[in-house]
Amino acid sequence: MVKVRFVTSDGNTSEAEAAAGDNLLRVAQNAGMPLEGTCEGQMACSTCHVIVAPEWFGKLPEASEEEEDMLDLAAAVQRTSRLSCQITLNEELDGLTLRIPEESHDMSR
Repeated sequence: MVKVRFVTSDGNTSEAEAAAGDNLLRVAQNAGMPLEGTCEGQMACSTCHVIVAPEWFGKLPEASEEEEDMLDLAAAVQRTSRLSCQITLNEELDGLTLRIPEESHDMSR
């Protein structure tokens, strides 16, 4: 199992467990995080934007050019921003910590 820690915009933390191979967006949504994921992982939106803790950012595969283009459209982008739909969890990411941007809202809820 892989543990993921989410830090919400109000500073609360929530942990979730997932299996290696799980998609981070789905894990976040199942944990109640306000990530909409409107395009369902097709990189046609930035509604699943998360900010990866700096100590974890270098452990992720590099973002594709398409992901970088979508991040250019996201609100409150940081140096360690990623689209959660593009992160596949593995054992090396056990303990991954992410911050949910204040601007994140799941309009489907």
